[in-house]
Amino acid sequence: MLLSFSVFLAQAMPILVLPKPGGEAAVGTRIFHFTDFTRQESYPNVPKNDRELMVRVWYPAKPQSGKGELLFPEDPAQFRTYKENFSGVFKVPAFILDYWKYTRGYSHLNAELLPASAPSPVVLISHGMGTGSVLHVSQAENLASHGFIVAAIDHTYSTAATLFPDGRITGFETKTPADDFYTYAKQVGAVWAADIQFVLSEMEQLNQDPNSSLKGMMDVTHTGIMGHSFGGATSFNATYSNDKIKAGIDMDGTLYDLEDKGPMPKPFMFLNSDQRSMLSAAIKNNEVPGSIRAQLVKEQRMMDSVGAHNGQVIHIRGTDHFNFTDLQFYTPMLKYTGMTGSINGYRGADIVNSYVLDFFTKHLKKKGGQLLDNGPHPQYPEVEFQKATLAAE
Repeated sequence: MLLSFSVFLAQAMPILVLPKPGGEAAVGTRIFHFTDFTRQESYPNVPKNDRELMVRVWYPAKPQSGKGELLFPEDPAQFRTYKENFSGVFKVPAFILDYWKYTRGYSHLNAELLPASAPSPVVLISHGMGTGSVLHVSQAENLASHGFIVAAIDHTYSTAATLFPDGRITGFETKTPADDFYTYAKQVGAVWAADIQFVLSEMEQLNQDPNSSLKGMMDVTHTGIMGHSFGGATSFNATYSNDKIKAGIDMDGTLYDLEDKGPMPKPFMFLNSDQRSMLSAAIKNNEVPGSIRAQLVKEQRMMDSVGAHNGQVIHIRGTDHFNFTDLQFYTPMLKYTGMTGSINGYRGADIVNSYVLDFFTKHLKKKGGQLLDNGPHPQYPEVEFQKATLAAE
């Protein structure tokens, strides 16, 4: 049945078309290879080398002719490794991902930056566990088209595949055990937090380097972060504890490190799927182990606190976990796998992008906020502003 369904999906998956960026600026992109010589890899079964990261940056650019860049490697051997790695994570036959080779974004590689009267705020993106920055291209391009500089981190060994300049491709080596998720998640989260701190430092250096095309283009004093799933929870931790980050967004990510944390001291927004919006129901479900429910209580209380103090907890009806990534554009049939919800993928992306843009415009550019400040909007009836669900202790 799985094989038959996979063949059906292969026929139902046309060439992926991302939504066009909604801003006035064209978008350029550059790829950076950073090495942190102060850290060595700490994951089991991987070489204990210095920590290496690939980071893709999107920015407002001068208009370019021609098609945007391909999202996946053109080299046949590299592409084969990429699709096999992703097929292993998603547990589908590799051949149904073959059409990924044709997928393009709207940004142009190494395009000349658009001159600006003032430096642009910076937004970091942290992907979900086992996926990668390639699933957040449309979000990055949309923000860049509205005047942000966006840096998406591939957390090495926590992606399905990361391609380095010398042709090496690392795979997914960060498998969090279901029976001890919170303990192991904190260990992995510490690595990701260090990645974020390191990339912030590298971006600051690029902003000062006279040989860098990004010199003086970034307003690093107004930096935000957003993430999906594990990356969303990591974005919460980074916003909470990193002084350089001024605002953050968690897209459907389970919080894994709430010990000794008081109220979130900075602007923050949760974007939740149907399943995650029912956290309070799971807390009351006696079939859920008590230790897990205790963690969920802490998580719900934190969301309640954010919603009550300079933040938002937003439920987008009809969404499931991967509606907060570009995976929702791969095929309308994806909802039947349970990875996305009933909402049309492009509609879901429009809602997410609209609220993400409004949030960062308000808190990093100090203007906007129309969607967040005025409650439910008639243009987005799928959006529900969630209120506190647990009584204060």
